[in-house]
Amino acid sequence: SFTEWELMEWSEQQAVFNFLYDSVTLTVVFGSPVDGEFFAAHPSRSIISLDFESFLDEEQAPPSSGLVQRLIFQFIESQGSWQDKCPTLQYLPQALFDISLVVNRCKILGEELEFLQRWGAKFHLLEIDIKDTEVKLLFSSSVAFAKFELTLAVSHDYPSAVLSFRVQTHIGDIGEKEIAAVLSRVPAGHHYLQRIVTSIHQNLLQSPR
Repeated sequence: SFTEWELMEWSEQQAVFNFLYDSVTLTVVFGSPVDGEFFAAHPSRSIISLDFESFLDEEQAPPSSGLVQRLIFQFIESQGSWQDKCPTLQYLPQALFDISLVVNRCKILGEELEFLQRWGAKFHLLEIDIKDTEVKLLFSSSVAFAKFELTLAVSHDYPSAVLSFRVQTHIGDIGEKEIAAVLSRVPAGHHYLQRIVTSIHQNLLQSPR
């Protein structure tokens, strides 16, 4: 289910929806009734505005939560005018579905990052650094005599698109060519980031190179 919203208010003037543990709010302001159009067995209303607001305290929140929030707002801003997309109440369910889909995917990315923060050592993953919409993964393996940084650029369409990346080698001979060969065998899709980390660990970090 991609119903990621919670209805907080519905009045004659407006509707308020919360997403992502109340950290994102959508306020929909209603206008006049629309002749000949119905919504939920009542005369439909025009929509004057749709306003999104973030309530995440980025200083207090974990970096993964900040990334999730940035990706959601990246999607919101990429859509242009939401009032044009959603001129009357009839269009609101589709808008809520579109937002929920992105919120759901980004939320799963946040959960993947939290998992890797907790269990990364099992995959020779020393450190995760998040800056803007980039995720930097620092791998180190004494067995493979390798230490390198893999930086992945994520966007709001994660995990449906192949991630662009760059590699910085610190120790050993694992570089862009070796990483590219591994990533080419990891298809985009559910738990994409976790599968990337697992594949790098299995194929590059468990034996001498």
